[in-house]
Amino acid sequence: MAFEFRRVAAALLVAALPAVLASCSPAARDPSINAGANRAEVYPDITAIVTAETQQMSDAEAAEYGARLTALSKRRSSGAISDAEYRRQLAELQALREGHGKATLAEIEGQK
Repeated sequence: MAFEFRRVAAALLVAALPAVLASCSPAARDPSINAGANRAEVYPDITAIVTAETQQMSDAEAAEYGARLTALSKRRSSGAISDAEYRRQLAELQALREGHGKATLAEIEGQK
């Protein structure tokens, strides 16, 4: 009896195998999509090209700000500018430092 049950189970398994394998066949896919990363129904598409919301400071801009600070310091130490002018320009650069991140974030979030 147990032997016949095993034979029947094996026959059913063999009969069902083509149907199971047919359901596993891939559907028609867009050839431009990486098949391994296509989990659009479950996960967000991480293969999409990402662009920045705003431009980062370039190396030239960073060098320019650094040069401005260095020049300001040298002019102050040499006495070429007054203490009041030095403090005004320093406050201007510090205000830029303090507010730039918040202003950029507001621009990115569309809150201008």
